[in-house]
Amino acid sequence: MTTAEQGASSEVVHLDGHVVDSLLLAKVLDTIVDAGATYEILELQMGTTTTDPSHVRIRVSAADEAGLDALLAEVQVHGVNREDASDAEFVGAPANGVLPDGFYSTTNLATWARVDGRWIESGRPEMDCALVVVPAASSGPSTVEMVPMHRVRAGDRVVTGWRGVRVEVPSRADDAEGFGFMTSEVSSEKPKAVSLARVATSLREARQRRNAGTGGGRVLAVCGPAVVHTGAAPALARLVREGWVQLLFAGNGFATHDIESNVLGTSLGVSLGEGVLAEHGHANHLRVINEVRRFGSIAAAVEAGWLRAGVLYECVRAGVPFVLGGSVRDDGPLPDVISDTVAAADAMRAQLDGVDVAVMLATTLHAIATGNLLPAGVETYCVDINQAVVTKLADRGSHQALGIVTDVGLFVGDLSDRLCGVESEPGR
Repeated sequence: MTTAEQGASSEVVHLDGHVVDSLLLAKVLDTIVDAGATYEILELQMGTTTTDPSHVRIRVSAADEAGLDALLAEVQVHGVNREDASDAEFVGAPANGVLPDGFYSTTNLATWARVDGRWIESGRPEMDCALVVVPAASSGPSTVEMVPMHRVRAGDRVVTGWRGVRVEVPSRADDAEGFGFMTSEVSSEKPKAVSLARVATSLREARQRRNAGTGGGRVLAVCGPAVVHTGAAPALARLVREGWVQLLFAGNGFATHDIESNVLGTSLGVSLGEGVLAEHGHANHLRVINEVRRFGSIAAAVEAGWLRAGVLYECVRAGVPFVLGGSVRDDGPLPDVISDTVAAADAMRAQLDGVDVAVMLATTLHAIATGNLLPAGVETYCVDINQAVVTKLADRGSHQALGIVTDVGLFVGDLSDRLCGVESEPGR
């Protein structure tokens, strides 16, 4: 390590956790150098085992204060915090849905703000929100909340700048094959059996936490239409039916084709049994949308006996909540689809308590949207045949996502077999 000449503005920061063996320290130092700044390691306490955290103090120097602030904001997403112990500064929001200049933009890491000399942890972490200091209703202490921009009200005390704010990187799993925060490269050459085993283990551990009643342990499935097109929907329906999935996020396309495949035997008009376009099949998805609209909801269609199988059917039967977020290209849409995207995101937020495993299946739009809402501590798996989808998710800030580049139909089928047992089928 070479220490360059100190710049005009400098500040001491610290980084704690599994920062050496995870290469997180190297990533932080590279970021400093790439920004044209310099660093000096003042203290390095190395953990002696895989469970022991390390502690690093670094003096970071930049040409000016603005450049230093921008750099420290960039590396804070990796858990780098200032040693400065001043209180957070806050300014009243000028109008509903408008933040003051210089507002602190949150990450998906656990976050604290220092208010009146005490560090206060915010609520569930979510990236791209504001930190709002909520005064106590009586004589109790203030609280700090992460608030999406559209929910901010005029006069809310919004944290500005970076001082008085600290974040924490989630600890990694103890075993070498475990979930590793910010350590998962995306590659189509990774052995799929290892990734499949990791996902199955995560779902089993989540079930154990649910059964123990210690809180958490909910599993979220985020699905795109390709789950149906590739034939994975029956396996996913089985996972819902046997209690491996507690929450579903999707869009109009997935829900429509899931219903179409179970009512008419086609997906996008193509027969799932024969792989050929059914006569007048191009209109099949519109016909099922129309029927569900006639019933008034997917649940009503199930209760009437019209919809008798499928992922959404199993969700209704098992009481598994689902949020269907709409887009401008939706046909219909189904009556359950929330076409207002801001309202859809709020509906998703409202369901996330207790979720600590998310499996994203062949979806770009909903994977990124969900990734924006999830805390970094949620084990996140993104399964897609397109490597760019998983890369885009990580680029948007969901560094915790483990990318699995494979056919989602085969993957979900194998996952179902591992968790539910191999179903006996003719010729199998």
